[in-house]
Amino acid sequence: MTTTAPPLDTHVPDWILCPGCRAPVYGKRFVRNDRVCPHCGRHSSLTAPERLAGLLDPGGAEPLVHPVRTGDPLGFVDVRAYPERLREARERTGLDEAVLCARGTVRGLPLIVAVMDFRFLGGSLGSAVGGLIAHAADTALRERTPLLLVTASGGARMQEGALALMQMATTSQAMARLDEAGILTMSLITDPTYGGVAASFASLSDVIIAEPGARMGFAGARVIEQTIRQSLPPGFQTAESLLSRGFIDLVCPRSGLRTKLARLLSFAAGERPGPAAGDGALMEDFRQLPEQDAWTAVKGARDLGRPTTQDYLGLMLDDFEELHGDRLSGDSPAIVAGLGRIEGTPLVVIGHRKGHTTTELVAHDHGMPTPSGYRKSARLMRLAAKLALPVVTLIDTPGAHPGLEAEKGGQAAAIAENLRLMSRLPVPVVAVVTGEGGSGGALALGVANSVLAFSGAVYSVISPEGCAAILWKDSAAAPLAAEALRMGARDLLRLGIVDGVVPEPEGGAHKAPEVAAARLREAVVARLAALARLSPAELVEHRYARFRHYGAGLDDARAEGTA
Repeated sequence: MTTTAPPLDTHVPDWILCPGCRAPVYGKRFVRNDRVCPHCGRHSSLTAPERLAGLLDPGGAEPLVHPVRTGDPLGFVDVRAYPERLREARERTGLDEAVLCARGTVRGLPLIVAVMDFRFLGGSLGSAVGGLIAHAADTALRERTPLLLVTASGGARMQEGALALMQMATTSQAMARLDEAGILTMSLITDPTYGGVAASFASLSDVIIAEPGARMGFAGARVIEQTIRQSLPPGFQTAESLLSRGFIDLVCPRSGLRTKLARLLSFAAGERPGPAAGDGALMEDFRQLPEQDAWTAVKGARDLGRPTTQDYLGLMLDDFEELHGDRLSGDSPAIVAGLGRIEGTPLVVIGHRKGHTTTELVAHDHGMPTPSGYRKSARLMRLAAKLALPVVTLIDTPGAHPGLEAEKGGQAAAIAENLRLMSRLPVPVVAVVTGEGGSGGALALGVANSVLAFSGAVYSVISPEGCAAILWKDSAAAPLAAEALRMGARDLLRLGIVDGVVPEPEGGAHKAPEVAAARLREAVVARLAALARLSPAELVEHRYARFRHYGAGLDDARAEGTA
């Protein structure tokens, strides 16, 4: 058996009736629009050859040839014999099996692709299909080339019984080998993707993209209703619902897929930091910083006019692709995370998301992450470790979300896991307190090799109001608590909590966000370049030593600071 592609079917009816909105569409326009309805945006199915032609650079696809055989191990017969169904599927589709594998490029960047075709027995996962997908993964491993899996399947192939079931394990093992080797994997979910495919390789990629309206789940709505008499809410298994519940990263229309794939591939193929530059105006001696009233500093750090993480991402990065979801329970709006690039260096960026208005603050939970936010952060950090990308975090939060749902979701455990994970990341980690750094909710993004802060930032174990309520028994004593907590940048540098302070423009970062972002960029680039000299083991040990020394010599530091 081979995976060569049959010629494309060029026959198109003059007019097509959209199955979604029932509007008539001129056939040639429909094809030019990649079989997407121009009226309602419904994405109709594509064949595997059409997928390859639409995703890969023209003339660059090379079929992967792999000898696998689709047998009839069970002698299976329902209303028709299995060999008869296979023969008919091959004649109708021109394919040998339900997956087509190829080697190609997307805008010049190499890629191995395995594309499923629903026309072939519902894209079912049988022994031959599992073998072909595993072969594509093995090829990606051998050639150290990213892998894209395009899914369209009803699930495991019933006609092959438990042998089909075993392909879930076979393909998952193949994906695990790519994880261990640091090879980028991506899934493109198309409609439909169910059963054993959804419950194996489709859900295991580093980045999961779905077409609009694509459905994915373990059991389809009809199966659920017929087995347990339960009806799913409308749209529950669609791409948009999956995105909101944290199970996929992106929903991308067909017209934007090649661009999206090229951007993701570029992050895996980008340059690494070059020689260290200077830190510019970065202050490393606390005596360079003026004394400041602590309560004034707190109010300034909370000012809604200050640049947010979103602002800095737009101003300091050359490119950014946000990724979503913790693949478990949700996608906290208080955390923004994704792949970025700065001066040619690809990296993972994670930060707290607030806003400039009350509406934005409410929409982003006031920058207070729920457990799904920390688990999303952890997922992106693991991706950074896999792809050997540095991590940059931007901290600006009053603390972790304290609500009932957060507690039910395991808030403490989620924070603890991030602390442990960050301590062992084998890549450079730089954290910057850009505004308010509150409690463990901030530290969960702060276990870094280099920790910086803006001159107008604050960082503390608890908010001044909380400290005042507990120790002064009066929240009105917050200014006194702020002074006692030594929250400002000068004291943070004196105590070694931060390694350097980024000076803000006169009047604060909100007065000249572009200047603040430029200074931040310069400091981050220099710190990453310096850390690039260290091996993975040295980075982990450096991070351990940095936090291990806290508590030693603080009396001397305090005396020096008050002399």
